[in-house]
Amino acid sequence: MTLRLANLSLLILFPIAWFAPLLRAGLLPIFGLSEISIISGLQSLWDTDPALALLVTFLAIFAPYMKTIGLALIHFGQLRRRVLPALEILGKLAMADVFLIALYVVLVKGAGHVTVETGWGLYLFTGCVLASLAISHLTRRR
Repeated sequence: MTLRLANLSLLILFPIAWFAPLLRAGLLPIFGLSEISIISGLQSLWDTDPALALLVTFLAIFAPYMKTIGLALIHFGQLRRRVLPALEILGKLAMADVFLIALYVVLVKGAGHVTVETGWGLYLFTGCVLASLAISHLTRRR
């Protein structure tokens, strides 16, 4: 029952994480920092690089949400447990998005005159992905 509730809470927490500020970035702190969320970043990417936007959309939105829905279906007996390895792969793909964001932060911070600060949304999204991985691991053990 606890796994069900934890997993179902991710159906609410993931969308919040998509709109929450991941980063605050700007040329110099005196000019102010713009907040960047997964959704606002995707909107910018679609204008400049549709292929990368498609990849990030899959990694950040579809992979974790499909995994969460799949786990819910397993928990409620609507999907067979043998699908669990495929769902775990989706969770690992979602973790790749966290690494892409972290890589972006490291690269931009090394650029010099650019200021980047992490926002609470990065921690929320990372926590959701890690919770999803833990829930699938605990589901497998049962």
